[in-house]
Amino acid sequence: MKAKVILLALAVFFVGTVVASADNPHMGTWKLNEAKSKFAGKARNNTVLYAASGDMTKVTVDGVDNMGGSTHNEWTGKFDGKYYDVSGSPTADKRSYARVNSHTLKFREQKSGKVVLAGTITVSRNGKSRTVSTNGLNDKGAWIHNTAVYDKQ
Repeated sequence: MKAKVILLALAVFFVGTVVASADNPHMGTWKLNEAKSKFAGKARNNTVLYAASGDMTKVTVDGVDNMGGSTHNEWTGKFDGKYYDVSGSPTADKRSYARVNSHTLKFREQKSGKVVLAGTITVSRNGKSRTVSTNGLNDKGAWIHNTAVYDKQ
């Protein structure tokens, strides 16, 4: 009898986890599709991972900078439009995400209280790709536009 109760509890837990992840199309691992992307410079995020972290979301980003060196940054927060700390980013110390609708987020990054990047993230209706459109400051302080397309892994 105990074994059946334990199995039932595990089944409910795993089904609940899958349903919660299915409710948010942004969750999971996304890999850059360079052929479909357009960048003003060499810097890019190659892999982005969205994962649940308690009642928050953790976003882990790995990529390259304009010199070809590897980059890694992490953000944990809610998609509530408030700024939360970013660790590992040389260009930003805070980031905020806000839901526009079930498939679209707006985000901003700040460095020392000044907005240095703003954009939108839209997951396709079939959930297999996402497009990130950004306007941000480059190394010379000029605003540039990038469009990055990612495939769900």
